[in-house]
Amino acid sequence: MSKKKNESISDEDINSDSELEEQEELNEISDEERISELEDTLLRLRAELDNAQKRSIAEVEKAHKYGVERLLLELLPVVDNLEHALKNLSEGISESDKEGVELTLKSFESALDKFGISPIYPNDDDFDPIQHEAVSVIKDPKQNDNKIVEVLQKGWNLHERTIRPARVVVVKN
Repeated sequence: MSKKKNESISDEDINSDSELEEQEELNEISDEERISELEDTLLRLRAELDNAQKRSIAEVEKAHKYGVERLLLELLPVVDNLEHALKNLSEGISESDKEGVELTLKSFESALDKFGISPIYPNDDDFDPIQHEAVSVIKDPKQNDNKIVEVLQKGWNLHERTIRPARVVVVKN
């Protein structure tokens, strides 16, 4: 029996050696695959980090560019009131008072322009729903459809974004 045990042990040893060699080969392959997977993961994480940095830079630029939007919306009624005051000045007002209101309005608009805020003057333009708000529609056979005939309140752009559309009267035949 002891001879049989020795034979079985040596067979097991032989089997174990060949199994170990196979296992080592599998480990080598799996190590190479693992390295490849890790390199791929690293590459993807670098790209994701780069994209996140680009997004955050774009968001900061957007915040700087459009950060004055709320302030602008609060100041626009002041400009409207100055324009309304110029249109409706009484006859008893002095020329210097009128000139003072005009200069105030011009300096205010100049200050707004420095921050990329520009008025929309749609006189004789075609109606654009992005930049104009049709308050009223009239019929006029002498005019083309969708032609703006009167501006009730001018609109404002902040850079390329419309902050307040111009309120207009449009021809519709």
